[in-house]
Amino acid sequence: MPASAFSTFAHLTTQNVALYRGVMGEFLAAKRRFVVHLRLEDVHDALMRDGSFGQIAAESVADALAQLVDWGNLRADPDTSRVTTVEDFHRARYLYQLTAAGEAAERALAVYDEQLGRRGALQAVALEDIATQLQGLIVLAGEQTPDAARVGLALRDLSVRSTDLAENAQAFMGSLRRTIDLYDADAEAFRAYKDRLIDYLERFIKDLVTIGGQIAALLHELPHEQVSRLISIAARREAEDAAPGGDAGAEDHREAAYLAGVASWEERWRGLREWFLSEPGRPSQAKLLRSRARQAIPDLLAVVATLNERRSGRSDRSADFRTLALWFAQAPDEAALHRLWRSAFGLYGARHLMLDRETLAEREEQPVPASTPWAQAPSLRISPRLRRTGSYERRGGPSRIESREQGRRLLAQLLARQSAQTAAARARLATSRPTNLGELGHLDEDAFDLFLALLGDALSARRAGEREVRTTTADGTLEVRLTALADAPLVEIRTPAGVFRGPDHVIEIADLMPGAGAHADLMPGAGSDAASTGAPADDAQKALEEAPA
Repeated sequence: MPASAFSTFAHLTTQNVALYRGVMGEFLAAKRRFVVHLRLEDVHDALMRDGSFGQIAAESVADALAQLVDWGNLRADPDTSRVTTVEDFHRARYLYQLTAAGEAAERALAVYDEQLGRRGALQAVALEDIATQLQGLIVLAGEQTPDAARVGLALRDLSVRSTDLAENAQAFMGSLRRTIDLYDADAEAFRAYKDRLIDYLERFIKDLVTIGGQIAALLHELPHEQVSRLISIAARREAEDAAPGGDAGAEDHREAAYLAGVASWEERWRGLREWFLSEPGRPSQAKLLRSRARQAIPDLLAVVATLNERRSGRSDRSADFRTLALWFAQAPDEAALHRLWRSAFGLYGARHLMLDRETLAEREEQPVPASTPWAQAPSLRISPRLRRTGSYERRGGPSRIESREQGRRLLAQLLARQSAQTAAARARLATSRPTNLGELGHLDEDAFDLFLALLGDALSARRAGEREVRTTTADGTLEVRLTALADAPLVEIRTPAGVFRGPDHVIEIADLMPGAGAHADLMPGAGSDAASTGAPADDAQKALEEAPA
């Protein structure tokens, strides 16, 4: 394609791009009003009414129109309708109208602007329309001679709704991350937006599961033979209106249009099936969309958790760097800046020689700049061994192997003590019946740590709207059943660290491995090997004692 074919987009890279876009916008608006031609004064008056260009001169508009004509966006025809004198005939007067290339360029720019700012939507209504159209196709497929107009309309509406659903879903999921980043700066606005968005996602996921299942069942009810017959009827009807082209005869060009229509409809039908029906090794687009929508909910909750941490005063990397930047800005002098740099990042000047305490004290009193040449710097006293061997260390036999027997005994004792504490905490919390949180009474430090871990697992496993949740610990040795109470009062659990308050729940903690509590390690901060393998503390101690030094 020659480079001149793209000259209609040349006005986008010029200095007066706003004026050119305004002029072209007036021509598009005139065409929507069924006005074909515009004069210079018409365009000038429209731009003055718009107000975006101020008191723009008519000469500037005339120059813009002439330039757009040169680029091929507009066409200028002599205006002889108002000629009354010879002077009027020789005066340049033109009627301007859009060229085909100029109109195509403006429509492309309009689509670009629309897509750039498009937020998209998850259209549950489109799912219902697709199911309704499929039901209509099933009825038409069962008729002996289906009406061609009804078949064509049904297929076209089905194609349009499917295209809208796919494009809007893609635009929505693509803009979701940008929306999260936009609201990240405003915590309060994001929290309000989060509630609405999660409710929106949950409703669409529910509709996608239910209505998507109905659509999949309807697609299975339409065998390929019936679909091919309906597609053939619709393509044959569309081919009747195909315009002849070239040297082909009437029947030839209609047959070519028919074959092209069949191929186009079959491609769209195949895309519809791939959207809702999964195959081995290739999940459907509806399933992928459902997964992405579900993943968006924990992503939103993660942003909310980050905002809550910032509000509660917890430090994060960005806050640390902002505080450090403030300290740098408030430093009194350059020496303080260097000390702050060394303290913050642990980076010091290179020292090729080891200095003793006296030399360091002397350097503190009389510092030597880093730019001082070695020849002019104060001399250093070097150890004779360093001068002779290049090392401070005295060469000799290897050091004796250090005995680590005492360290292994300490580790074994620590493991045994932690196992005993864990067993006691499990025995303290295990309930034989459903119990209110307020009945737990006073908890020691170990039992309270285990209780917090179990409560956190249960609350994180509970979904929105559920009153009862059941979960097990990571090692499968404890089962927790937590039930929320309506109008639950606040209860208190006293611990050595303070008083734990919260709404009352019914909790039941069952030990799934009686007798193994002494060997399971559920304490926060402890290792997971003993908990996952169930190795007794005595075996762990014996293994430590038999380890080589």
